[in-house]
Amino acid sequence: MAQCPSGGRAGTAVNHPPLAADHVDAPHREFALGDLKLESGDTILGYRQSYVTHGALNAERSNAVLICASLSGTHHRLDFLIGAGKALDPAHWFVIATDPIGNGLSTSPSNSAAQPGMRFPRFALRDMVEAQHRLLREHLGIERLHAVVGASMGGMQALQWAVSHPALMDRIVAMTPMAKTSPWAVLVTEASRSCLMADPAWTGDGFSAEPERGRRAFVAVMSALATKTPAALAPLGDRDGALRWFDGVLAQQRALAVDPHDYLYQSWAYEAHDVGSGDGFGGDTEAALRSVRAKALVLCPPEDLFNPAAAGRAAATAMPGARFVEIPSAQGHQAATSLMAEDAAFLNRTIAAFLA
Repeated sequence: MAQCPSGGRAGTAVNHPPLAADHVDAPHREFALGDLKLESGDTILGYRQSYVTHGALNAERSNAVLICASLSGTHHRLDFLIGAGKALDPAHWFVIATDPIGNGLSTSPSNSAAQPGMRFPRFALRDMVEAQHRLLREHLGIERLHAVVGASMGGMQALQWAVSHPALMDRIVAMTPMAKTSPWAVLVTEASRSCLMADPAWTGDGFSAEPERGRRAFVAVMSALATKTPAALAPLGDRDGALRWFDGVLAQQRALAVDPHDYLYQSWAYEAHDVGSGDGFGGDTEAALRSVRAKALVLCPPEDLFNPAAAGRAAATAMPGARFVEIPSAQGHQAATSLMAEDAAFLNRTIAAFLA
């Protein structure tokens, strides 16, 4: 495994997924929050919040942008938006890219000494937001954000930020989000977990080894069927082309080695999410969205087989002053990535104009 340079603590090194060609490397940092009380009443012991930064905070402390990562994603998830002339140009913005609870870099089932594996407490997306809020307030001394930006589960966190802390940011950018996880997405995550847990390595109380066969089925569901579209895969041509492509994707995903315990816990948080179930809204999702004060940009492709585009459009409709933009892409859920250069260019142009 590649390792990020030591950041927040002298001598700290963390297991880090291999750096890809489009990743923007930066010193890895950690903030020790201590025990993190969860909304369930449980506690994550000795919680450490992982993050990296790009750029510098200006004299007015008005240029901070928070990035929230996706399901199984890391602080590199939106690196295609970071760089000279891009939407999040470090010459202009102070970018704080965070790792959510349970992604293997922040405290997770895979790296917790006190609560390893299935001893880890269940957490929610609001707990991810609370950990990020404490990072900003207690460690970085940031009281206000220009924007919160995320895609997929990161976009869901951006919506939650705007509901939970309506006065703390000017804008949010939510790509392929849901304000409340749809029944379709619930069943996608259930299918993906079932793939992993059908492997002989699943003991009923954790994984005794890497779930080799389960991983293949998991990647088929999550990296091919749920996050692509028939149109996106049509250029593969025929059966042989499709299977060669899949073998390549499988090899890539095995190299990333996302811990299966981490995925279980993050997916449980993902499927249970509803911005209306916290902050005193009594389960009223639309009321929670109507409370948003930040200007919002919601971006979705015309077809998304994981987070239905209708969910993003509905969230934009409910938020006062929000703008919905369709990403002109056939890539489905993966439209909000650097997979296709034209999609990345469109997102950089659109988001840069919104943040300006």
